[in-house]
Amino acid sequence: MSVYERTAGVRGLAGAASVPAPRWAVVGNPENRRVGLFARAVEAAGGGPPRIVPWARVLREGGHAFADDEVVRLDSPGEDAEVDRLLRDLDEPTRVEATGLWYRRLMDAVGTLRGGLRLDDPGELAVLFDKRLCHERLAAAGVPVPPSATSGAGRPPAGWEEVKAAARELGTTRFFVKPAHGSSASGVLAVETARDGRVRATVPVEVTPEGALHNTLRVRRLGDERAIARIVDALAPDGLHVERWMPKASLGGRVADLRVVVVAGRATHAVVRTSRLPMTNLHLGGERGDLAAVRALAGESWAEALEICERAAARFPGTLCVGVDLLPLTGWREFVVGEVNAFGDLLPGLTGLPGSGAEGLDTYGAQVAAVHRAPPSASHRHHPGNDHAPR
Repeated sequence: MSVYERTAGVRGLAGAASVPAPRWAVVGNPENRRVGLFARAVEAAGGGPPRIVPWARVLREGGHAFADDEVVRLDSPGEDAEVDRLLRDLDEPTRVEATGLWYRRLMDAVGTLRGGLRLDDPGELAVLFDKRLCHERLAAAGVPVPPSATSGAGRPPAGWEEVKAAARELGTTRFFVKPAHGSSASGVLAVETARDGRVRATVPVEVTPEGALHNTLRVRRLGDERAIARIVDALAPDGLHVERWMPKASLGGRVADLRVVVVAGRATHAVVRTSRLPMTNLHLGGERGDLAAVRALAGESWAEALEICERAAARFPGTLCVGVDLLPLTGWREFVVGEVNAFGDLLPGLTGLPGSGAEGLDTYGAQVAAVHRAPPSASHRHHPGNDHAPR
């Protein structure tokens, strides 16, 4: 039985638990605010502090075992220099490269976790952390997504020339190039081409004289195709995803999109992100927008927007919570799903949408309440080697 099926009949996530509080365990980075926020949600719901298992320990020791009655939540391995070093063999956390190695080692580490009642299906995580596989799964289910020439497990572009060929296949002059296993817009290029051969790219990357790529908060616009090609060629060995740059709706003269959190099959939280850049990530200068204004602009289409997010989340039934990046198209009447994020619930202080059943709860409180209402069953135990995660 899926996580969604266990809780789909529950219309209210908040309120008193109908079963004893579960024993919680979290695999995460102990000092990370994500872990702290989740621990506070557990304690606020009447549970004891969750047992924290550091990712560094899992990676160093080659796995970890959980008690049969422990409910196990996986959290992001990011924002920890030691964990990043163990996953990518790099001493500089700002480096963009080696996401392919990061993906393989993280998926291997997830496969070494034994026992417990799992809220994050290993096979689904392997799809969520590969933009190509995630796009294919959504498209196959009829979830609206940007057209892509790299959807699925086929051979990815080997470099800039093949990326341009993929864009021609899409019939577009504006497209995104994304590391297949990246996050937080790391290494993403928003590319525009002209009939006369000119190329321009917006990218949050700096290149050292030695050719190393580093994330930067200073987003740059490059007009030298050779410089753009060097970045794409350096990223290509880790896998690339190419998709059409969709014409997004605007809010207050800025492009806008949404992060919608879906818990146990229901869209519970949403935040609007606006920017003057193609990337709306808040750490790159994006700003939170007015959700009430968005709902007014979308009108009757707002319900459809949330339903699209729930349909996307339903493609990952063994994962309790996902964050859906929803792209509103010009006019606020159509929506496509840009990405689905396994660890997309970091929205501090944001409470649930009206009518979601998570009113008054943050994203972590909503997840805790969902598990209190419908604890995982024995079918959610994971045994290493059984997930057959795609590579």
